[in-house]
Amino acid sequence: MIRKKLIRSSRGARTPLATSNSRGRRFSDLASVLAEIGRDFYARGWVLGTSGNFSAVVRHNPLHLAITSTAVDKGSLTPAQILELDERGRIARGHGRPSTEAAIHFAIVRVRGAGAVLHTHSVSSTLLSEVYAAKGGVTLEGYEMLKGLRGVTSHQHREWLPILENSQDIPRLSQAVAEILEQQPGTHGFLLRQHGLYTWGTEPAEAKRHVEILEFLLEVMVRSRAGWNILGEKPQGLRGS
Repeated sequence: MIRKKLIRSSRGARTPLATSNSRGRRFSDLASVLAEIGRDFYARGWVLGTSGNFSAVVRHNPLHLAITSTAVDKGSLTPAQILELDERGRIARGHGRPSTEAAIHFAIVRVRGAGAVLHTHSVSSTLLSEVYAAKGGVTLEGYEMLKGLRGVTSHQHREWLPILENSQDIPRLSQAVAEILEQQPGTHGFLLRQHGLYTWGTEPAEAKRHVEILEFLLEVMVRSRAGWNILGEKPQGLRGS
């Protein structure tokens, strides 16, 4: 059994931290979990080609992340393709190159105290990130599935997913991510325009659940829009803006 102690992050959250003598096992466990998530998401069509990247916190102080190597097929992802990065983004364990978006993962973990960050490239998230780009985000409201998000207890919850402009300037993009998460502490995820969804959780299982919920709702919105085009009007009972 992995022994853990609790520390407080800069935002006051209590975060599990693996002790140093369990670090090796902790990393191998996380690598296996991330590889399994990658294969599952590939099967669902959310990370086709070499898209998507996933990370989990090995320890918070100093911060170390287990993260996918870049340009790997998630359909056949293995634990050997997961790297460990130190707080400066340098490889502490494993072989290969880390995801080019690793800095975004670090930004999310530092601002939110997250234990895992998952990024998908589904058709629905990509389409809606462009359709609603001018509005600055997507609203999800009135759906029972929202209750699966951490801290949400009613279908009447109004979830706002900000949309950020995509950029190959990752340090600048990471700073933009940090700023939007500081400004909107209630959000459970965000979209990069013409790119995809980022979400997170206290641990990989919760982050995976958040992906499933948000991807489900984004697909509902896409199918609803198709229905509106056929019917010529927005059907009653379908929400989202």
